[in-house]
Amino acid sequence: MDSKNLSQITFDFSEAQAQENASVGIRVKSLKPVVEPPKEEPPAEKAVTTTAKPVVKKSTRGRKSLKALDAEADLVNIPVDEVLFQRQYYAIGEVAEMFGVNQSLLRFWENEFDIIQPRKNRKGDRHFRPIDIKNLELIYDLLRRRKLTIEGAKAFLKKNKQGRESFEMIQSLQKVKEFLLEIKASL
Repeated sequence: MDSKNLSQITFDFSEAQAQENASVGIRVKSLKPVVEPPKEEPPAEKAVTTTAKPVVKKSTRGRKSLKALDAEADLVNIPVDEVLFQRQYYAIGEVAEMFGVNQSLLRFWENEFDIIQPRKNRKGDRHFRPIDIKNLELIYDLLRRRKLTIEGAKAFLKKNKQGRESFEMIQSLQKVKEFLLEIKASL
């Protein structure tokens, strides 16, 4: 291979030449580094040094942690039976707000569990009856509070046909416990 001398071409544009190029319509970008003036430091007596930890923002995508699920499990806002059974149907958005979950999760649970059978209109909108909401509450309890898998919850519902009654009994006992704790606190 023949070694050739390659030379590098460099351009040096001065201020006068830049103005001349601008009048002709040629724009040349200056490659001079921009130097910021140094910032003045506050006097030593007013200077406060703090060591703050960097704020790490956790992603809101993906699965929630078990701690987050535990905290949300108690935030279910289902009205008492007298109020719940006053209406015949509830829209999927209202039911999703009651449980604090996405509508897509309710549709998924509907496909997975046979005990949830909301009515659908011609348009395909789901309307949940109060009994469906009670069944959703049971499923929510199995999956979120007891931390069963989908398959485990299906097996539980299949084995325990009286699972609904035992669940209602547990809920009533929890209400009695809360009432007694309130009385104890007021003493």
